[in-house]
Amino acid sequence: MNLTDLADQRLGDWSALSRGRGSRGERRCLCSANGTEIVRFHGGHEAEVHLTRPLIARLQPVLRRSSAVILSRTSGWVTVRLEVSSDIDLLATLVSAALLGAQRQGTPTPAPVPADPCSHEEHDRRHL
Repeated sequence: MNLTDLADQRLGDWSALSRGRGSRGERRCLCSANGTEIVRFHGGHEAEVHLTRPLIARLQPVLRRSSAVILSRTSGWVTVRLEVSSDIDLLATLVSAALLGAQRQGTPTPAPVPADPCSHEEHDRRHL
């Protein structure tokens, strides 16, 4: 089992998240109660978290200190490289922050809320 599988298993047990398929075709995606995509898993060593641009701006000083985080210049998604088990803890912390942000967006909706484009396929990424 790789670190992405372990992260998916750990986060998939959270009552605030439900399993789904990503809007861009990712086989593994976790969504909040209001349908917002929160985390997408890519391959065996990367996950993306939808933090939103305002939250990224607030957390940027902390995010810049982590070699596991890749910030997007054009979306509210951050990539977390899962290379050691402690990266799963970082991912879980960011997912908690993303869930708080999703709860503030309003009441549950019947259909998933589209998120910013996935930054995984983006060519204009910045590794911090």
